[in-house]
Amino acid sequence: MDASDRTRDHVRQPPLQRYSPRRAAGSRTVLSERLQELVLVGALARTDGPHGPEYELTEAGKELATLVGALATWGQRWLTRQPSREDLDLEPVLIDMQRRVCFPALPKQPLVVRFEIRGYRRRYMLLKKNEASICENNLGFPEPVCVRGPLAALVGWWRGDMSFVEAQRAGLTIEGSKAFTRVFAKWFMLYPFAHIGPAARASHKSRVSALSA
Repeated sequence: MDASDRTRDHVRQPPLQRYSPRRAAGSRTVLSERLQELVLVGALARTDGPHGPEYELTEAGKELATLVGALATWGQRWLTRQPSREDLDLEPVLIDMQRRVCFPALPKQPLVVRFEIRGYRRRYMLLKKNEASICENNLGFPEPVCVRGPLAALVGWWRGDMSFVEAQRAGLTIEGSKAFTRVFAKWFMLYPFAHIGPAARASHKSRVSALSA
């Protein structure tokens, strides 16, 4: 798979309709409108794929992606990262997790991860060897894993603010059989900029190294 294929897969509309036909139309409408706006400004090229519309970055889109990446890097490095004090929403986190599934690490048989995040309705993520979908209801697949706890802990781990162990100490729990709970974190590739630490932390390490020297 070349870079253009990966880009196409990244911006393809997810197959939510096949797993969740009654999913709120508002989310699909907003996504479609934003994609159409990017097509109109020349950042995306739209084609009709076997499962619906597919969108591929144009040269202008690739340049825009570089700018967005630079802004994301800056935000990770310089903005205060305190999930417990931020106005967070579960839906964008789950969508990002859906996009970042590590399919080779998944079990062979399809399964559903149930999310019971404090203050939000239950959400379900269907994981197959080549597909990930988010739904408000489980249509009959096994649920061997349940994720519980505060949203701040889930976001903190996903965004790279804390390790998975630290997120568990903050209240995030992964319940189910040990065969699945032990490898749950490996089913996902974290937020693309999770590896970028705060500048304050880097400065502190530099000062410590200088003092030690």
